[in-house]
Amino acid sequence: MCSTNTSVLDCFKPDAKFNMIDRNTANYHPSIWKDYFLQYASQSMEFDDDETKAQIEKLKKQVVKMLIDVSKPIEEIVNLIDLICRLGIHYHFESEIDELLQQIHNNYTKNGEIIIVEDNLRLLALLFRLLRQQGYHVSPNVFNKYKDENGKFSEKLVKDVEGLLELYEACHLRIHGENILDEAYAFTSTQLKSIATQLKPSLAAQVNYSLGQPLHQGLPRLEARRFISIYEQDPTHNQILLTLAKLDFNFLQNLHRKEVGNITEWWKELNVAVKLPYARDRIVECCNWILAVYFEPQYSQARKILIKLIALISIIDDTYDAYGTIDELKLFTEAIERWDISSLDDLPEYMKLIYESLLKFFEEVERELEKQGRAYCTKFSIKELQKTTQAFMTEAKWLNKKYIPTIAEYIQISTLSSAYPFLVTSSYIGMGDMAIEDIFKWVTSKPKIVTASTIICRFMDDIVSNEFEQEREHVTSIIECYMRDYGVSKEEAIQELQKGVTDAWKDINEECLKPTEVPRQFLMNILNMSRFIDVMYKDEDCYTHAEGKMKKCIEALLVDPVPINNIRKDMKPFIYA
Repeated sequence: MCSTNTSVLDCFKPDAKFNMIDRNTANYHPSIWKDYFLQYASQSMEFDDDETKAQIEKLKKQVVKMLIDVSKPIEEIVNLIDLICRLGIHYHFESEIDELLQQIHNNYTKNGEIIIVEDNLRLLALLFRLLRQQGYHVSPNVFNKYKDENGKFSEKLVKDVEGLLELYEACHLRIHGENILDEAYAFTSTQLKSIATQLKPSLAAQVNYSLGQPLHQGLPRLEARRFISIYEQDPTHNQILLTLAKLDFNFLQNLHRKEVGNITEWWKELNVAVKLPYARDRIVECCNWILAVYFEPQYSQARKILIKLIALISIIDDTYDAYGTIDELKLFTEAIERWDISSLDDLPEYMKLIYESLLKFFEEVERELEKQGRAYCTKFSIKELQKTTQAFMTEAKWLNKKYIPTIAEYIQISTLSSAYPFLVTSSYIGMGDMAIEDIFKWVTSKPKIVTASTIICRFMDDIVSNEFEQEREHVTSIIECYMRDYGVSKEEAIQELQKGVTDAWKDINEECLKPTEVPRQFLMNILNMSRFIDVMYKDEDCYTHAEGKMKKCIEALLVDPVPINNIRKDMKPFIYA
């Protein structure tokens, strides 16, 4: 229901004609981090520890030697690639890993079928997962050998816990029509849950964690942080890989902290907490979100652009959703359509800050892009922003008129109001010369992978946010639309929406298989944005309610460095979930 909040109004001192009494405000908690990251703000983004840089380069050369040693048996090679990926250092060895997996694909598959004869479920499932991750369309038929005479997966597999776990992880790369992987997923999930209590503690913890957060849908940096501490406790660990993973993690953390510090300075200058107190004050959480999209050093500028845009669109979302009156929102939507500084005069005071910040930001980016001959990028981003605000406006009108849309109407608008099409498009702006105009034409043509990502975002967000948002006047969620259109209970509606999320993941997996419509890195942005939603919107909206999993994630990636000395035997590995 509507709530009166005169303190908020006093902060804005808007023009008299906009001084409405009732505002549909939400009760968002204040920033957890406040000015914490300002201590890391720096004009220089260089890593000034020359000794550590030299050590990282030396270790990288040693790992390259390990990767090009062709004398290793297939299982050793596959395990090495998996370790490098899970430790988060794969981005240093992309060409070597690509070449190795291409050789494996050439030597160990025929007509898309894996032809390794040995009966090793863990190896087969791991090889299948790595090849799928790399975009190879290998068939899952190799797993038929693990079925009994009744066509069901053999109960004997329960004895092979590591094999079961690897098959479970491989199932998350399935695409539409792969019934055998649907069956394998149901089988492995059921069996792993039933035996988890009978396993030794370390293996039980690994199984329970994977059941809650599959590797393919997890956040790569967070998974690496977790795996580094687990791998260190493995007595057979490779010291070269472990040391490189630790040093590299801390090297990246040092860079990312500076970025967050600089963004925090920008946010503090905007003074959002005072000037727009109705909005979620989540700049550090925005940084964390975009670090999930791309973490590599070469995308520092891309992160800076996208973090500012997600922070601004978050404010705009809250303005439509939790503060603006219908008349004010119409004015703001029209101003975004006109995209002209002269529109500023038509807006209430509090909206002027948002609008002016947007225009100034895009002007600055465009000036920089003009030097690169890439000024075309911003027009695509602005167009997607306009579509997003139009969708926000439609939802505001629905709420104002108490209108309950059909499922089809809701999905059409809410996938835009998720802001994911806008954010995906904008994620390419800072990626340099490889983000040519054709890439922007492709991403704004509603490709299947973008649609799938927005469905994951919208469905998962609605499922976990429903009760909090319905505590006040809020546009109907997809749950209510589904219940009304199909005459089902809330629980049944949620189950169907979760099936929709599973299908969307299959679409994403399919679109990442070779040959792809665009270079793989552009697809990775979309995959990683979907992963962020899977992790941070699994049980609750961790962006809005940022005190739990989101805070732990930020602590792990941006606050606490990885200990370089060996972990004591009495220390537990880092677990964030």
